[in-house]
Amino acid sequence: MDTAAPSQNAPPAREPIPAQALMLGWAGVIPFAGLSAALLLAQDPLRDVALRGLPGYAAIILAFMGGVQWGLEMARGVPPANWRSGYAVSVLPALLAAAALLLEPRDALLLLAAGFAALLAYDLKRAKAGVGPNWYPRLRVALTCAVLTSLTVAVL
Repeated sequence: MDTAAPSQNAPPAREPIPAQALMLGWAGVIPFAGLSAALLLAQDPLRDVALRGLPGYAAIILAFMGGVQWGLEMARGVPPANWRSGYAVSVLPALLAAAALLLEPRDALLLLAAGFAALLAYDLKRAKAGVGPNWYPRLRVALTCAVLTSLTVAVL
């Protein structure tokens, strides 16, 4: 029988994604998928509504996802001490989202897709550094892939 204590360098156990986070996260993807499908399948005027609605919804969600960084920093008790902190980074998605809404819908969707991809890369870097729960990167990758697929379909 092995009675040795676990190594302090051992990776943390793979924690399951909480059911509520999983359900709420996927619920947030429904408008992306629905509006993208409407752009492909619907006729005017529903198609026009989807063309206006998708960039707006994407901008809201991108800004929200940026705010997650602020929350992670507060949970860690980190003061907003410098411009490279998670606090500063948390504001960038909202600024990008606001700028996207000033563009034509197709260009807005491309800019928003780039924002989602960049924020995912940042989230994964932070997760690797131990920031946030260990299930968070798995959820982010799955949801962001779905969002990027919807935005790509809408642009085509």
